[in-house]
Amino acid sequence: MVIVITGNGKGKTTSALGQAFRSVGDGKRVLMLQFIKGPWKSGEDNKDIWPKNFELRKGGLGFIGILGDKLPREEHEKAAQKTLDEAFQELGLGERDMIILDEVNVALSLNLIKLEKVLEFCREANEKKIDVILTGRDAPQELIAAADIVSEVREVKHIYNEGQKARKGVEY
Repeated sequence: MVIVITGNGKGKTTSALGQAFRSVGDGKRVLMLQFIKGPWKSGEDNKDIWPKNFELRKGGLGFIGILGDKLPREEHEKAAQKTLDEAFQELGLGERDMIILDEVNVALSLNLIKLEKVLEFCREANEKKIDVILTGRDAPQELIAAADIVSEVREVKHIYNEGQKARKGVEY
């Protein structure tokens, strides 16, 4: 099954983590690969609290072109491609029941990776009966069409719009 979680609101990664928690609770093996989130520490980075059969790996180098990013675009492209290659490798191993590609939609919208490769990944995962969750705002229409389930997280109100900073443990 392919699940897309998109939209401009807070909670896409959180939703995917909730699904991961539900899946490992049923004895499934889940891997989350993060495409954009990079060097800073989020609550989910604390390996000591991970349930059995869950793993998270960061592949991204952080935000691209904003918030002080000084890395060349090529470095972000290499990191995103390496993360997608890692996803394909995991698919080939067949040791996971679910693979979450966190912020892959953002990597796609920034043209860091090719949509055709992500669609290929989804097809291969379906053939192997491995569930896939794709998160991030701006999911391409082709990915939405290919998905079995699509949820849109819509921002109604956010403290950031009132000048407040993101809170650790809530937003990251």
